[in-house]
Amino acid sequence: MKQTLRMFDLAGAHEDVRFSPNCWRTRLALAHKGLPVQTVAWRFTEKDAIARSGQGKVPVLVAGEQWLHESWDIAEYLEDHHPEGPSLFGCANGRATARFVNQWASDVLHPAIARVVVPDIPAALHAKDQEYFRTTREAAFGRSFETIAGEREPALAALRQTVTPLRNLLQHQPYVAGAAPAYADHAVFGAFQWARIITPLALVAPDDPVAAWVDRMLDAYGGLARRARLAYAA
Repeated sequence: MKQTLRMFDLAGAHEDVRFSPNCWRTRLALAHKGLPVQTVAWRFTEKDAIARSGQGKVPVLVAGEQWLHESWDIAEYLEDHHPEGPSLFGCANGRATARFVNQWASDVLHPAIARVVVPDIPAALHAKDQEYFRTTREAAFGRSFETIAGEREPALAALRQTVTPLRNLLQHQPYVAGAAPAYADHAVFGAFQWARIITPLALVAPDDPVAAWVDRMLDAYGGLARRARLAYAA
């Protein structure tokens, strides 16, 4: 019998609204491996609940006595400790390439999407998280959510330019990893799922190859991502 893992997963006001891009990376990696997981709704201000991980962010995966954090480190743990499931990376070279894709998504794609979706996040949050989120994020951006919201149109144009390498890749193959989805896809798709759950705004045009790939990823793993509750429909 497979061990049931426990994962702390960022939730909104409604506990079924799970919108963290990094948590989605981990949820998709677990699905890829065929591993059962019990998700625990967690909010930004519930730091004590994950104190055993030694830090204050999710995802946190509890595997027996181990408390793991950072989506990339969790992916490596799953690959190394559950070799019976399909590989997340394919080979050592594939792991190295996926690590680059993961870093590109974190360093380039996430900030570009954040400038589009962050003003809509407070409406999705539990009341106890709203002041914390506004204070920390406005400090990080150096301006108010209202100012960021007013910059949405150029931010969206910049995002569509940012995903040019992804668009060009997906003109030649159905997934970032090739013929089938793997961790490189999870790393990038998590950001698009984040936006999809938070805002009805389309990040790319309907005829964009990226949009077709997002649709395929929504259907992957039995439609796990497609079944996610949307914040604006909650």
